Amino acid sequence: MSLGVFLIVLLAAALHAGWNALVKSGADKVSAMTAVVLGQGLFGLVALAFAPFPAWEAWPWFLGGVALHAGYQLFLVSAYRIGDLTQVYPIARGVSPLLVAGASVLFLGEHYGEVQTLGILLIAIGIGSISLVRRADGIFQGKAAVLALCTGGFIAAYSLNDGIGARVAGTGLGFYAALAVVEGLVFPGLVAIAAPQAFRRALRLKREILIGGGASFAAYALVVHAFTLAPIALVTALRETSIIFALLIGVGVLHERLSLAKVASTVTTVLGAALLKLSKGAGG
Repeated sequence: MSLGVFLIVLLAAALHAGWNALVKSGADKVSAMTAVVLGQGLFGLVALAFAPFPAWEAWPWFLGGVALHAGYQLFLVSAYRIGDLTQVYPIARGVSPLLVAGASVLFLGEHYGEVQTLGILLIAIGIGSISLVRRADGIFQGKAAVLALCTGGFIAAYSLNDGIGARVAGTGLGFYAALAVVEGLVFPGLVAIAAPQAFRRALRLKREILIGGGASFAAYALVVHAFTLAPIALVTALRETSIIFALLIGVGVLHERLSLAKVASTVTTVLGAALLKLSKGAGG
């Protein structure tokens, strides 16, 4: 991976943690998420004016991406309604490189050496320990952990789907811009039907639409572009350095309780992701 791609993915990680914190900090998580997705769609429309249109061969991947992103958004907002950013975010993001690595073995015929295996084990240990984090009042957040794990499953699935789709499309920006426009209709449409009051509130959340939507669009547009330049598993693993940004935002901005367990779990998960990145990078 070149230095340019490396820095692109790190910037995407910081932006991603930022918009997640914006959703988590809102009193109404459904409205906040809806506003962010609406913002994604608006920025996608702007980008489509400049980006090449995706090749038709990529449209099966495009439709798969729409479904997977909608599932991700539904599970993520459900997790944030009951769990801390510093619990939900590391689990959801940390599990994705683990699943991508597993899918690569099962479906792409890849094999892992000792360094890769150690990285996978560290991620598993980090995720398992994070799931034991309790609220300040001592209530176990087991449901939030399960929802976060499901969210991580969707992240892994759409990462693989979109990485392949962008390559087939011949344009990372065009593929994701079109995807963001449709996402901006699908998820808010579901909310408008199921929770019309939340949808109406979302339309008034200018900060979430413009700042959150812009950060979210830019973050994933950068990642999809990186998918076309470097191995998908390598990009996915490096992107999970966003866990560190989320920890800093959760403690410094949202004033969530910092504990040694949270720090140790997060560092362990990031170390595992870093080992996967380095091993994939060493192998080409």
